[in-house]
Amino acid sequence: MSSQKTISRRQFIIGASAAALSANLRLSGQETTTPPNSGKSRIVLVRDLDVLDEKGAPKQDVVQGMLDTGIQALTGKPDPQSAWKSILKPDDVVGLKNNRWPYLQRTTIPVDSALKKRIMEVGVKETDVSIDDLGVLQNPVFKKATALINVRPMRSHHWAGVGGMIKNYIMFLPSPIDIHPDSCADLGSVWNLPEVKGKTRLNVLVMFTPQFHSFGPHSFNPKYVGKYYGLILGFDPVAIDATGLRIIEAMRREYFAEDRPLNPPAKHIAIADTKYHLGTADPQKIELIKIGYDKDSFV
Repeated sequence: MSSQKTISRRQFIIGASAAALSANLRLSGQETTTPPNSGKSRIVLVRDLDVLDEKGAPKQDVVQGMLDTGIQALTGKPDPQSAWKSILKPDDVVGLKNNRWPYLQRTTIPVDSALKKRIMEVGVKETDVSIDDLGVLQNPVFKKATALINVRPMRSHHWAGVGGMIKNYIMFLPSPIDIHPDSCADLGSVWNLPEVKGKTRLNVLVMFTPQFHSFGPHSFNPKYVGKYYGLILGFDPVAIDATGLRIIEAMRREYFAEDRPLNPPAKHIAIADTKYHLGTADPQKIELIKIGYDKDSFV
């Protein structure tokens, strides 16, 4: 297939008719009704065609609405404030672990801001909230954190297959490169570190414009970035990553018009389930709540 192939129009180029359709799919109170607890790992996929502006940057107000709708559906609470009060306390010290990979960083900045707004509305002091990535081990707030919020964009990854929720905590290792052997298979072990274990209150995988293909370390090419317009929220990082991986794999099939597996495979996700018991990677054990735009959701 020619390297000059443009990204599939059916999936990635949304015309005026789809934009009109989005008006009928805007988030509503009816759509956030939570089904009875099934005993499965509940995650919430929220999509909104209006989240990106004409330059592809996320709109702050739409991002806030998507997060609010998602956490209400996740917790079953009637409003964002009560939802956040069910996962945080005013005396918590909160580290918001983001990901500053420069090529997709602008997609997470509005998410970071929206999360911090709701965290502070719980009553957490601003001095007890910090947003960081590379400096978490030196950051004084992270050093005394009682709660972590895990947020990052999804992308293909040279060493791990994909970078998602599980991998986002790699910077809690003094020497992150030590986890690279065997396609970063043991990334789930990072979640047992004392700086991390038992502290994560929420995971948010940013799927506005995921990168589904790459070559080499830290490589980026905009032709391998697709508009997905989504966020995935949950308490189970493995369930979120497993679902994000399914989406990435489907985007690859759509773009390349063939089944082209990730190289290396994202084996750390299944291993986080079977070896480290961090969550579930089995779609049959995941309760996926879908809200908003559903075309080409791939799950």
